[in-house]
Amino acid sequence: MSAGSNGGARSASKQQQQRVIVFDVGGVIVQWKPLDLMRTHFPEHATDEASAKAVAATLFQSFVPGSDWAAFDAGTIEPHALADQLVARTGYARANIAALIAAIPQHLVPMPDTVALIDRVRAAGHRLGLLSNMPRPYADHLEATHACFGHFEHLTWSGRVGHIKPQREIFDHVRDAMCIEDASQLVFIDDHPGNVEAARSLGWQAIHFTSAQACADELSLV
Repeated sequence: MSAGSNGGARSASKQQQQRVIVFDVGGVIVQWKPLDLMRTHFPEHATDEASAKAVAATLFQSFVPGSDWAAFDAGTIEPHALADQLVARTGYARANIAALIAAIPQHLVPMPDTVALIDRVRAAGHRLGLLSNMPRPYADHLEATHACFGHFEHLTWSGRVGHIKPQREIFDHVRDAMCIEDASQLVFIDDHPGNVEAARSLGWQAIHFTSAQACADELSLV
């Protein structure tokens, strides 16, 4: 077999091994420490870990579809309207709620280990996608501030497409945007078990993110 034939075989093998790896953002690429935010912005209510968890649960409602914050994630309300709804529902001071909403973009700092993992995925020749429940203002900030978001072939932010995980529509949007016919070619990485299960129910491969190293091991990156 000629050297040219060997090169062609290696190229074909690499193409066969190429995967489409889709990353979540909060808690995967960037830090997400809601209890720290609660202690900072609601110190009179979040006095210890248990009370901080209770405040976070009250405000975020687990981000389930239909909740106040989920509507913000989906781009159907703006920050001032979100603040109005949260004040009315929780009774917390508007100044504290407004400060929380404004502070979150700066809180979402990329985690070096995951940025390194993204670089390894790129170096291994895989395609990169992004799928995040993220309001438009926060998505704009992340793209403008952190270079790692420029590494993705396609970025799906819930606030821009009008759907949120775990809704099927947002997973289908990613699949269509990346021109994938067979969903099993897609590998989704998320820190929320419910989103992982939603992806699997649609035929995607999916990894529950606990750390960058564990994720790299599961992806079999060398």
